Amino acid sequence: MNLLNSKLPRRSLFAMLPALLTACSAVDVLNATVPTDTYRNFSDLPYGNQPRQKLDAYLPNQAKTDKTLPMVVFFYGGSWSTGDRADYRFVGEALASQGIIALVADYRLSPEVRYPVFLQDCALAMRWAFDNAQKYGADPARIFVMGHSAGAYNAAMMALDKRWLGGV
Repeated sequence: MNLLNSKLPRRSLFAMLPALLTACSAVDVLNATVPTDTYRNFSDLPYGNQPRQKLDAYLPNQAKTDKTLPMVVFFYGGSWSTGDRADYRFVGEALASQGIIALVADYRLSPEVRYPVFLQDCALAMRWAFDNAQKYGADPARIFVMGHSAGAYNAAMMALDKRWLGGV
């Protein structure tokens, strides 16, 4: 059906535009833009015993070589009270499509837990990355951490504050 040539008044079409645009979240749009044939995905990998202590791994689809790859552990934002690793699939896909192994980790959120539990969970996810790097073809000496918003704070604490990675 060609909406522009339909019997609907143009004003009606323009009135529907905001509803159509808001039906798609920005994350959905980003997730839809990354090609899915460039990586393999392993979902729901536990890094701890709690339900939210899981991560998804995105591995590049490249020929097996003797070379190990860099790995990035990504923590999403959401004011430590919202978020889900599935919403950040585009991060894992984008990194994997560039030859980087990506881990997108969930962590427990407020009000279920309070600070510093978020950071303890992130430290456990980082420990999992170091312990499993070689299994997934990553170089343990080239593990990086990144994040968005609250997740960027978590990532910075993993990189800068020795108490978080020293205890795992």
